[in-house]
Amino acid sequence: MSGTAYGIGVGPGDPELITLKGLRHLRACPVIAYPAPEGGESLARRIVATHLPGGQTEIVIGVPMSGERFPTGAIYDRAASEIGGHLMAGRDVAVLCLGDPFFYGSFMYLFERLAAAHTVVVVPGVTSVSAASAALCLPLAARNESFAVIPAGLDDTEIERRLATCDAAAILKLGRHAGRVRALLTRLGLEAHYIERASVAEERRLKLADVDPSSAPYFSLLLVRRVA
Repeated sequence: MSGTAYGIGVGPGDPELITLKGLRHLRACPVIAYPAPEGGESLARRIVATHLPGGQTEIVIGVPMSGERFPTGAIYDRAASEIGGHLMAGRDVAVLCLGDPFFYGSFMYLFERLAAAHTVVVVPGVTSVSAASAALCLPLAARNESFAVIPAGLDDTEIERRLATCDAAAILKLGRHAGRVRALLTRLGLEAHYIERASVAEERRLKLADVDPSSAPYFSLLLVRRVA
């Protein structure tokens, strides 16, 4: 009997935000796989470290943290091949993914390589947007409002176009784009709330004007609302 691959959303950082279903499969699988920066620690594994039963085979998916063409196909080809070997041998594999597997999650690249030949189950997780909303005590949307998710890496014209079509938005992956996006929102007169590393001890919440653009990490975002 072949094994099952479980793409488990481990949440935004707080170990208590993994779902009960995700925790059950995480502990039951004899093999776990997770992304890690080349030469660095895996944040996904660190989140679940206290939940691991021990004795599991671990597959580290080394990924580059720079380059406009990330993720590269070769990385996920190799990972899918290694995971597939365990599945064919009848071993279930838990693949860890920050946040939710299908919300900008790296698991989607493994899913498209594994799903045709193997049983794959996606276990949803708490997203960074939900964690930010809770930490800021700021509802994302209400009643008939529309909500958009916008990557900060888009150019100003495209970000402005998308903001014009919604009532509220999350601008993700702020990082090196923080200064440019702040200038754009200031010009548009939009209210924005900044948060970085939502749900963990290093979490910071700041007024947009107080953000140092040079120090904004990749895991920072803005929640934006139109002022009526």
